[in-house]
Amino acid sequence: MKFRAKIVDAACLNQFTRVSNMIAKLAKTCTLRISPNKLNFILSDKLASGGVSMWCELEQENFFSEFQMEGVSAENNEIYLELTSENLSRALKTTQNARSLKIKLTNKHFPCLTISVELQLSVSSSSRIVTHDIPITIIPRRLWKDLREPSVPDSDVSIYLPVLKTMRSVVEKMKNISNHLIIEANLNGDLNLKIETELVCITTHFKDLGNPPLASENTSQNRNPEEMAEVHIDIKKLLQFLAGQQVNPTKAICNIVNNRIVHFDLLHEDVSLQYFIPALS
Repeated sequence: MKFRAKIVDAACLNQFTRVSNMIAKLAKTCTLRISPNKLNFILSDKLASGGVSMWCELEQENFFSEFQMEGVSAENNEIYLELTSENLSRALKTTQNARSLKIKLTNKHFPCLTISVELQLSVSSSSRIVTHDIPITIIPRRLWKDLREPSVPDSDVSIYLPVLKTMRSVVEKMKNISNHLIIEANLNGDLNLKIETELVCITTHFKDLGNPPLASENTSQNRNPEEMAEVHIDIKKLLQFLAGQQVNPTKAICNIVNNRIVHFDLLHEDVSLQYFIPALS
């Protein structure tokens, strides 16, 4: 197995750093999948046992000026490795004012993802190299089947999300009152965030958000547009997802499978993120 890549464009480097920061907030450890065309950051906790799942995808050509990889074999031209997300995020914090970033797979007494940052020295045209060796675990081929892109169940309601910073502010206040939250939405563009306790019931209403056209067409034949689909979830898991967003996405969709799961689908300029939170049993 071999992997090496390089970023020289400052905007690409900043975006890659933001993605790394986001992943560190969403997952303590994650799987990095390297393929010829894409990088994926994967969190695959078992939804059935209450864990969240994440699938983040980057098109390599949008980030890297150089990209070379050889997978485990010609037939399985991929590499799966596990790393501590914070280690990658911390290494990339040194990239401010960097000329370039190099990433490669190395073995220094143990497998590493080596990050080399070429820093521009302000007093002269010279530079210096800062290197970080991030310990990794290579994931064997037999375990790859558990790390495939999650299948998205048919949703009862699909709706565009409000501004995520606003949503986060609301959820942060609700967290002080309850550990659980109900997300409900309908095909009229209405989204409600609700908490219910023995003492109080609080609902925040978002109106006229709109519904993705295709999703609305697929479900509207059998569903009253006013009827709410809802899912009861752990409020901390929702807040972790909202707190991880570094920039407001160009598209943000919430798909609700009634009483089963909520699926968030975010599209940034050149990064997509899918995030799944299961319903509380």
